[in-house]
Amino acid sequence: MEIPASRWYSEIPKRRSRRQFDSKPVDPDHLARLRSVCAEFKPFPHARAVLVAESPDRLFKGIIGPFGRIKGASSFVAFIGNMESPYVQEEIGYMGEGILLEATALQLATCWVGGFFRPDVAAAVAGTGKNERVLAVTPVGYAKESQSIEERLMTGFGRSHQRKRLSSLVTGLQDTEWSAWIRAALEAARLAPSAVNRQPWRFYVERDNITVSVSGPGTEFSVAKRLDCGIAMLHIEVAALNYGIQGEWEFLKAPQVARFRIS
Repeated sequence: MEIPASRWYSEIPKRRSRRQFDSKPVDPDHLARLRSVCAEFKPFPHARAVLVAESPDRLFKGIIGPFGRIKGASSFVAFIGNMESPYVQEEIGYMGEGILLEATALQLATCWVGGFFRPDVAAAVAGTGKNERVLAVTPVGYAKESQSIEERLMTGFGRSHQRKRLSSLVTGLQDTEWSAWIRAALEAARLAPSAVNRQPWRFYVERDNITVSVSGPGTEFSVAKRLDCGIAMLHIEVAALNYGIQGEWEFLKAPQVARFRIS
């Protein structure tokens, strides 16, 4: 499946994580479209997504952690990775964010959950094969019109949407020399969601490529930082494509993650 660049690019600034859902079922046509994207958007052989048309409440039952409880969604998507791939975390982030942007375009609410859910329950429902694990999930449904007190507390009354300045994230080519596609790609990457808004990515810019690195090793809040970087990678490519720029990703050794080089 080719990336629908203009469609997803327009959704990048709109998407917000929501945890409180209206219990009404998703429009069947929208559910069918999202299921189709889950089946067809497979940019990497070791990452796949499964849409499950049932409430994910039991994935989160009794589990709150620092993120707040998710309630009321009518469906969920399980993001499944084959652990034989050394790049499985960033592959899941890249693939999964495309599906979340498509859900946003369908006016459906979502929320990346990479920790504090029950992967064994998700695996039993979605189905996993040898060496596969459910690395993340997202509830899918219609968000309640207004945020609950719990959600507002979780977002710090809007502070979670704050982003670091590009000047603190980017090295390499001076910003006065950035082309239009590079500037758009970096701005899109800056808006990428990450666990507790930690924004663990760093970018090194050259004239024809952008290298994504991770700010530190390991996992925090039960979510790999490299998964967050995979989300930023998807935003970079969507923005580039929207500007008519095609390129390819090359995975790199830590602390670097991957390099996007134009074709």
